[in-house]
Amino acid sequence: MKGDVVLITAIIPNLTRKNAKSVTEKLLSKLTELEIHCLADESLKDQFGEFNIEFLPFSQMIERCDLIISVGGDGTILHCAKHGKPVLGVNAGRLAFMAGIEPAELELLSSLKDGSYTVDKRMMLKAVVTDENGEKIAEKYCINDVVAARGGQIKMIEVTVKCNGSVINDYFTDGIIISTPTGSTAYNLSAGGPVVDPQIESMLLTPVCTHSLFARAMIFKPDTELSVICNSDNINVSCDGDTLKLHKGCTITVTKAPVFGEFIRIKTDTFLDVLNNKLAQRRL
Repeated sequence: MKGDVVLITAIIPNLTRKNAKSVTEKLLSKLTELEIHCLADESLKDQFGEFNIEFLPFSQMIERCDLIISVGGDGTILHCAKHGKPVLGVNAGRLAFMAGIEPAELELLSSLKDGSYTVDKRMMLKAVVTDENGEKIAEKYCINDVVAARGGQIKMIEVTVKCNGSVINDYFTDGIIISTPTGSTAYNLSAGGPVVDPQIESMLLTPVCTHSLFARAMIFKPDTELSVICNSDNINVSCDGDTLKLHKGCTITVTKAPVFGEFIRIKTDTFLDVLNNKLAQRRL
């Protein structure tokens, strides 16, 4: 979008991050300089009361804002993206693949003032968990991944995975990852799964440490329904880190969500630019 715009921006920092408070202070100083109206949760008044911020109850803040600026890592950005507003992530963590800018790049926030930014829509997943009788236990939306994995015991789990009702395989494994292209650089990457450009809508299935001669990752088209059937107890399902303990007979059904995550892009870096820059840090 282009042209002069008036924005109301919600600021959501993850203050458990070591550098988040100092980065947030610098961010607020820059936004004040740009005369961008900022909202923050009323619980943050003690930490940032000296800045020109309107403090509101969280739900009112989300309702009033045009966009959200998160300060933290990828987890903070993912959490913010589920509120239905475009999100710009400011990295105060480590890699933060999804961050739009780094703390040293706050000058780029002027793009919010003149409207010279774009909003990328990212595919999300919907996970429905049912018990052995088919009764719904939970329904979750996620931007990164749905993971079925062993619980606290160091013991493999047994699951059956189906694609549109047809069995793909029975797995004896540490876990199964079903991810979006956005999540392909998260747990999926660590487990040896493929990296997929977020603009390519698809669903990725990656087994973790499977006791099998054939345990390859697979990529499916976005209208696929993947089901993970729990054939043993002591299984946890995690949707972007939100975890629920399951028992034998439960089923996790994963489909493309009817909603998207929206992320503000200021810089012109390509997906490969971001990937190479971030992973280069791991080689240092």
